[in-house]
Amino acid sequence: MGVSGTMEYLSDLLSSTKKKKKKQLNTVAVKIRMDCDGCALKVKKALSGVKGAKSVDVDLKQQKATVYGYVDAKKVLAAAKSTGKKAEPWPYVPYTMVAHPYVAGVYDKKAPPNFVRATTDPEVAGLNPVEEQYTLMFSDENPNACSIM
Repeated sequence: MGVSGTMEYLSDLLSSTKKKKKKQLNTVAVKIRMDCDGCALKVKKALSGVKGAKSVDVDLKQQKATVYGYVDAKKVLAAAKSTGKKAEPWPYVPYTMVAHPYVAGVYDKKAPPNFVRATTDPEVAGLNPVEEQYTLMFSDENPNACSIM
């Protein structure tokens, strides 16, 4: 190890003792009840005050507020609730992320276009054995798969 190697080692050693845990860049969406432009402005101001927030988008029509930045979802939700409005995490996901988007557990008439209610229920989110068999039958990873061109 030469002089430069020693200096690098010492530099790494000193910098590793003072490392802080960095927050990850997040997008946090909140469903919050807003009736007018004044409510939307109040929500935007409250969410802009969250430490680490880079930008805040408020969609009055969908009753949705989105915060971009180095933020924690719990702190964003707490800031949204501090406005006195009813707030909850954004409950919707794109319908392409759910195996059966029109099953009673996820279908919601109030959902925005191309969205369904998020679910962790394995029966709704996964494929049943028959569907899985058909999926594997036509898979590119299966060497005996049917290739229709």
